[in-house]
Amino acid sequence: MTTNVISLVSIGAHPTSGRPRRAEQDARAVELGLQLAGDNLQVLHAGDIAEPTLRAYLGMGLTQLYVLEQPEGADALPVLSDYLRGSDTQVVLTGSQAETGEGSGMLPYLLADQLGWPLIVGLAQVESIDAGVAQVLQALPRGQRRRLKVRLPFLATVDNAAPKPRQSAYGPAQRGVLEAHEVHVVEDELFTGAVLQPAKPRPKRLKVIKAKSGADRMKAATAKASGGGGQVLKGVSPEEGAQAILKLLIEEGVVR
Repeated sequence: MTTNVISLVSIGAHPTSGRPRRAEQDARAVELGLQLAGDNLQVLHAGDIAEPTLRAYLGMGLTQLYVLEQPEGADALPVLSDYLRGSDTQVVLTGSQAETGEGSGMLPYLLADQLGWPLIVGLAQVESIDAGVAQVLQALPRGQRRRLKVRLPFLATVDNAAPKPRQSAYGPAQRGVLEAHEVHVVEDELFTGAVLQPAKPRPKRLKVIKAKSGADRMKAATAKASGGGGQVLKGVSPEEGAQAILKLLIEEGVVR
């Protein structure tokens, strides 16, 4: 039995130049979809059909890419939800966070909530699908994996541990067809009314020593402090102690 799979794609941005490109995690979602459904994979984008970057996905060997046409600043959630609800899709794959636009990473959660489907976060591999149940591997920190079983239909965000996407070829990219679908456009008032500004560097975390063995703990306890500027406070007032702590946090960059 063929599994109906849809991969959702967006427009990415190169981390250095900022130029439009295929989104890295979305391309992994397409790669995983191709491994699951082959030529039956459907790739879906909500946005401008004239965006040339979409052909980078077609260059992965797709014959067709469906576009729910809507202008910049429109809300993709209702059109995607309506489209998926009216289809016989069993598996929806997407990246965990967009590289352009709002980039909040909330779309998969909101979409799964509206559809009433289970959501798998950090999908690394789909091992098998049998009798309406999929067995998958979920990526965990430090290279660990967790095996899960989930009933169809379900939605999953693809992790960087998923198979690396194949290169995009120029010939298939030009031969592929972009098929437009008219949808009811809903303005994303939260995004269009927001003020965008460059992100600030996150505060540095204080160094925490995590020793696993007794020897490591002993070494950490007896090691000489590299800074050499520490001080021991005894018999000071609460105000003086608080000032000393605040000064340390400012020096470490935790508080600005």
